[in-house]
Amino acid sequence: MGRRKKLITNTDIPQHMIEAIARCIMPDILAFYESEKGQREFVEWKKQREAEKQETKTW
Repeated sequence: MGRRKKLITNTDIPQHMIEAIARCIMPDILAFYESEKGQREFVEWKKQREAEKQETKTW
């Protein structure tokens, strides 16, 4: 069994609580990104991100 890396956070919330919350909301996040709306928003986000990268390259 491999060791787990200790995550660095800027909060006093214990890691086990962060992981418990993540396990609860992960199915909803996955369902959103598998939906048509989620796919459209993801494509739009990628376009926006690429445009921002291009802007920073021109400086």
